[in-house]
Amino acid sequence: MPESQNIEYKESWRDEYIKWICGFANAQGGKIFVGVDDKGHVIGLQNAKKLMEDIPNKVRDALGLLVDVNLLSVDSKEYIEISISPSTYPVNYKGEYHYRTGSTKQLLQGASLTQFLLNKTGTKWDAVPVDGVSFRDLDKESFDIFRREAKKSGRMTAQDLSMTDEELLDSLNLVVDGKLTRAAVLLFHRKPEKWFGGAYVKIGFFGDGPDLQYQDEIYGSLFIQADRVVELIYLKYFKARISYDGLIRVERYPIPKDAMREAVYNALMHSNYSSGVPIQIRIHENEVLISNDCIFPANWTVETLMQRHRSEQYNPKIANAFFRAGYVEAWGRGIENMCKLCKDYGVKTEYTVHPGDVMLAFFAKQETAATQSATQSTTQSTTQSTQKYLPIEIKLMHYLVANPRATQGQIAKYLGMNLNTTKYYLNKLGKLEVPAIKHEGTTRKGSWMVLIDLENL
Repeated sequence: MPESQNIEYKESWRDEYIKWICGFANAQGGKIFVGVDDKGHVIGLQNAKKLMEDIPNKVRDALGLLVDVNLLSVDSKEYIEISISPSTYPVNYKGEYHYRTGSTKQLLQGASLTQFLLNKTGTKWDAVPVDGVSFRDLDKESFDIFRREAKKSGRMTAQDLSMTDEELLDSLNLVVDGKLTRAAVLLFHRKPEKWFGGAYVKIGFFGDGPDLQYQDEIYGSLFIQADRVVELIYLKYFKARISYDGLIRVERYPIPKDAMREAVYNALMHSNYSSGVPIQIRIHENEVLISNDCIFPANWTVETLMQRHRSEQYNPKIANAFFRAGYVEAWGRGIENMCKLCKDYGVKTEYTVHPGDVMLAFFAKQETAATQSATQSTTQSTTQSTQKYLPIEIKLMHYLVANPRATQGQIAKYLGMNLNTTKYYLNKLGKLEVPAIKHEGTTRKGSWMVLIDLENL
């Protein structure tokens, strides 16, 4: 039998192997066989009976644990079995915390050690209270976004959503002994990076080469980031291929939007915010890389991630709030659905898991020279023709003709968009080489003018 998560072979005994016993106790328990080589062949011990007395005493003195030590024999060769039960509390060896994972022993340090200690005490990282922040410090827009999305998803009742902000946080289990948890601050504070340095998203465009061409940093609560990151990527960073189905203009982006949304939400939910490293989205012409620091459950691999798996969150309170808002599923099916979307779209997905982070790569289908030529021709003829506005822009302008005194909020509600996306379209239409709209007067009492003939579009 080869070495595994629960089995370790040692040819002879050394006192330093108490570290391995510590690692087994901190994990799932297991057995160490002394007098057995790496291939599982019994080679025997000369001092087996003495070790039967020494090992239990040394383990007790070093770790405070009682282990079962059994004398076994094969073909007159004696060897020892040390049986270790999993400990319900953290066990250290001379101040070091060791952990058995796979067939190796790891020394826990930094964020991994913090998470291990929290798990052993039954506490998750995002459930720890934060000092120095109160309910009145939280952001109204973040609550508005949550209520809007939760209402849309139907995962919270109208009665739930009519509660005060404090009552809502309590119902989401984001308050402990009257204090806001880390999850509450990340989800609803306007500047969570004040407490967690990496609580923002960096987006960079690299085109075909390694050099950064332009970038953005998106700050705010996780709900604000969730509301803006994907929209910004599709408005600023992606180029849509234009085609026509009869008279209907069809835009095809390199990555399906629902798949990108799932990837971004997963990164926001599962990031290890104690690392101080932001989520990074690197965009090339035909490739998108999304990476975030994270701590995977013990023994998880890329294969575990890609198969159907139990939903096991590093930040369960943040994940629950995202679920209530309708952003994600609760059954660990998000990645499966995302990969299927991409496969149907002709996009390849690939995960790379490192000890402290995970990277998701989207590889868009590259166009052939003939396809690119046709696309460029279509784009040029479209630019030269009178049809140079998106359907949403035409819809917006028709609304302004009928409602010249509409506020930006009213326009956003009519279009079914968030306020920032609406402002983007208004600014774009007003700053074209030949402006399509114009606003006169103040923000509250002004009026809109449409400067083009909509009948010819």
